Amino acid sequence: MGTNCGCSQDDKNQDQGKEFDWKKDSIPMVISGVLFFIGLVFYDELHDTPYFVGEYVVLLTAYLLSGWGVITRAGKNILKGRIFDENFLMTVASLSAIALHKIPEAVAVMLFYQIGETFQDYAVGKSRNSIKSLLEIRPDQATLKTNTGIEIVSPENVNIGDIIIIKAGEKIPLDGKIINGSSQIDTSALTGESIPQIVKEGDFILAGSINQSGTLTVKVTKPFAESSIAKILDLVENAQGKKAETEKFISTFARYYTPVVVFLSLGVAIIPPLIFGSQTQPLWIYRALILLIISCPCGLVISIPLGYFGGVGSAAKNGILVKGSTFLDALTQVKTVVFDKTGTLTKGNFRVTDIVTHNGLSKDQLLALTAMAESQSNHPVAKSIVEEYDQIVSDIFVSNYQEIAGHGVIAQIDNKTILVGSDRLLHRENIFHPPEVCTLQGTTVHTAIDNEYVGYITVADQLKDDAIMAVQHLQSQGIEVVMLTGDNQLVANSIAQRLGITNYQAQLLPEDKVSALEEILHQASKQKTKVAFIGDGINDAPVIALADVGMAMGALGSDAAIETADVVIMADMPSKVSQAIAIAKKTRQIVWQNIGFALSIKGLFIILGAVGLASLWEAIFADVGVALIAIFNAGRIIKFKTWWRLRCAE
Repeated sequence: MGTNCGCSQDDKNQDQGKEFDWKKDSIPMVISGVLFFIGLVFYDELHDTPYFVGEYVVLLTAYLLSGWGVITRAGKNILKGRIFDENFLMTVASLSAIALHKIPEAVAVMLFYQIGETFQDYAVGKSRNSIKSLLEIRPDQATLKTNTGIEIVSPENVNIGDIIIIKAGEKIPLDGKIINGSSQIDTSALTGESIPQIVKEGDFILAGSINQSGTLTVKVTKPFAESSIAKILDLVENAQGKKAETEKFISTFARYYTPVVVFLSLGVAIIPPLIFGSQTQPLWIYRALILLIISCPCGLVISIPLGYFGGVGSAAKNGILVKGSTFLDALTQVKTVVFDKTGTLTKGNFRVTDIVTHNGLSKDQLLALTAMAESQSNHPVAKSIVEEYDQIVSDIFVSNYQEIAGHGVIAQIDNKTILVGSDRLLHRENIFHPPEVCTLQGTTVHTAIDNEYVGYITVADQLKDDAIMAVQHLQSQGIEVVMLTGDNQLVANSIAQRLGITNYQAQLLPEDKVSALEEILHQASKQKTKVAFIGDGINDAPVIALADVGMAMGALGSDAAIETADVVIMADMPSKVSQAIAIAKKTRQIVWQNIGFALSIKGLFIILGAVGLASLWEAIFADVGVALIAIFNAGRIIKFKTWWRLRCAE
């Protein structure tokens, strides 16, 4: 029950895997409490029985009921070579109290220690449930359509290309493309947002969401092991592996602190009687017991990882996956947040707004040639032009396709060389073009045929609904916001002004983004602060990996984002960045509150106990009180979501 100070990592993992059973685990504690109460109320009567039999029967029974698990764990750990842990401290202290014939105090040591452990288990379970609710989105079955009919199978047994049926109210078991039907799907378990998403034939849906209304027929595009939900579940389950420096320090601290306390207590019991006379030995043994009990670091050791566990869980409930407490700590030191523009601050839903031709081409001809050349590109601008063309583009018309990062594409169509891209591509290939097209507003895609300029297509993007709020929240937290984009200077300037961003860089190639971020990181290192980069997780992997904290935005379904980023924001909302930082800061604040409170109270009572101003009873209540206050304080982070919503509404 609980996590032992100084125990092995294997023991911790085993303990964390156990579910606390209130009925089963509390019965011995309740019986022990009743016997303890009887022993205190009728202590004189029980004490006056022959050979104190009544006292021993009632109170030792209460002691064994409440403390047997602690005693046996202490014995097992000693046999394994792990002596100095909280079980050892409680066992030594309580048995010594019995030896001094202070049996009520011995029972109190074990009983109140077990009460503390019970609340600890409750708090750990509550924190774990915040993550367990996410893990419960794992689908457990799929309705597979076969040549012989319908078959219910495990998602792991469904292959790419198989057809599955998803009825209203069912979990979506695998990633796939809708081939028939329309519906509303609930992605709140993944993104933390409750607004349903409308899907129809041709749309892609992801495992872990819930189909709310119509029946969907879906063609599977990924096996379950490679689906985004499988990667997310693996990420959450292993998040505790990357511990914050504070956790590592406390674990190391407890490993050395506990044996020091034991030997210090031994010194208090032995040395003063040698100086002041043997008749004072019971007094100094009693003070040594006080020192042992009050010095137990269990409340401190459990409350620190519990705080971080709660922080990771609180973030997960809000659709923010943090790959370990070390990144929560890193977020608290972030003073510069760098955003990619397209798909991160803007929707990336480009729409064609203008088509201008040169040298005799019609608008339809220009759109068709440009769409054919862009048909093999995954860039949002390219996709918007292909959508505007609204006709199927066959690969047989396009050959020698070449994508030039940060510039555009070159392809062969009907034995003609088609160049499609930015103004940089025109200069790179020395293609003459009217000077005025270099200063057009908006994102402009230029086209040339056999090195002859034939016109341009203008596309427009929109800011995400919460982009302005996202920047304002970060700035209110004292964080500088920077924007890096490959778009032209005019577009970048317009977006930056609307967002209130003064520091931005435009017309950046992918390698330029890396160089720009390296310079920002260099400046931040001088100030001993950290930098977070937020991208859409598709083409920003190098800079996401380079940043102190790499964050993937709107990464639902992006394997590259989940693999590369330190923090994965499942919803397509940049405002989640400031929320992640706020959760991290609240977590760290609570962790350090617990450290300061526990060490100060324990230090005070160690001094009081050593000089005889604190009794064993006070030591017991102080130890349990410190543990309970630290545990409940750590649990406050779980309620952070409500606090954040209230703040955002102000």
